[in-house]
Amino acid sequence: QVISPEKTEPSEGTQAELDEEMENDICKVWDMSMDEDVALFLQEFNAPDIFMGVLAKSKCPRLTEICVGILGNMACFQDICMSISKDENLGQVLLQRLCDSDSPTLLETSRLLLTCLSQPEVANVWVERIRENPSVYDCVCFIMSSSTNVELLVKVGEVVDKLFDLDEELMLNWIKNGTCRSVGPSVDDSPEELPDFKIVPCILEAAKQVRSDNPEGLDVYMHILQLLTTVDEGIQAIVQAPDGGKETWSLLYDLVCHELCQPDDPPIIVQEQKTVLASILSVLSAMFASQTEQEYTKMRKNMPLTGSLIRILQYMEDCGKRSADNPNESEQQEAGKADLKEEDFHLKILKDICCELLSNMLQELTKENTLEGLHQGHLNEQTCSCAFQNLLPLYFASVESFLEVLREADQTLAENLEKRFPGLK
Repeated sequence: QVISPEKTEPSEGTQAELDEEMENDICKVWDMSMDEDVALFLQEFNAPDIFMGVLAKSKCPRLTEICVGILGNMACFQDICMSISKDENLGQVLLQRLCDSDSPTLLETSRLLLTCLSQPEVANVWVERIRENPSVYDCVCFIMSSSTNVELLVKVGEVVDKLFDLDEELMLNWIKNGTCRSVGPSVDDSPEELPDFKIVPCILEAAKQVRSDNPEGLDVYMHILQLLTTVDEGIQAIVQAPDGGKETWSLLYDLVCHELCQPDDPPIIVQEQKTVLASILSVLSAMFASQTEQEYTKMRKNMPLTGSLIRILQYMEDCGKRSADNPNESEQQEAGKADLKEEDFHLKILKDICCELLSNMLQELTKENTLEGLHQGHLNEQTCSCAFQNLLPLYFASVESFLEVLREADQTLAENLEKRFPGLK
């Protein structure tokens, strides 16, 4: 009734307001739709078809948001999710909502998409639908690069992360995209040309927006960057940006050296930050390996990063010792062995990535860099011992090469380390 032709149509470019009584009523339905029985009743009553009609014609952002929100609640139940997902017309109408200019509607649309992509039975239907609909790329990039709504950015990031995780081909398409212009968000539904979006700058812009307000959101965007580095095209997209990847390196360097796992944090912080650190270091490692000629990867600029990598390894050692020294804690954890194994698995991944990057960086050190590191306190007997402890025997060549340089910079320190690690003599 709200959108029926009998009602006075709002003039072109204006948005309709929802009557307060109607809003209260339909919000009650929205709340109740979280209950499976209510959701099933709504489905029997052909609510998805009614909502599709509303979404196609509505000039009222609040009404649109609520209808998508109810569908999002209904989609939490597997059978209903399959029914909604298989409806091609509804699927297309929902994807068009990503080009909406209303943040609450975009949030509910993203939530609905994430719910569907998280159901294995229908995920492929949505991946295929999105792959065939190029405007989704533009709309998502537009949101990531221009929105200041942190909640929306996190949810859109989760959608992109899920998409890339599910389908490498779609990820490759999006990496190569940005060459064609298409129609994007516009308040008055008139076509509006969007900038020529590239995926990496959009991800970085969103990451900067969420970094201080939402640690989980930062984790999501760092994982998206890590997924990009799993294919050569993704690494190239990062390092062949107009600035040669400098902006990406600067952001990640800043996070590791000045925000995450800091000297005044308790060692246990490494448990809390393990997934985001693993993603960041993985991207830095890929960039360092492929961009050794770039100014920003030169070791004279990156001694603080070397120090941060060793600190992460030290904190992991401290956490390991504490678990071993506290048998009661181990007994408490006995009940959650599966969780503990998963935690150990994530910490092992972090350690492996950390060691790989550290070994590559140590191989690039010159006498001057080493002297600077000693002077700044990033290198000393304790930190070098920790590095050697973790790098040996796998990265023997790297440790040996660093020790050669260290002999020139500080003979005594080099000799002390040789005594501690006789295998290096």
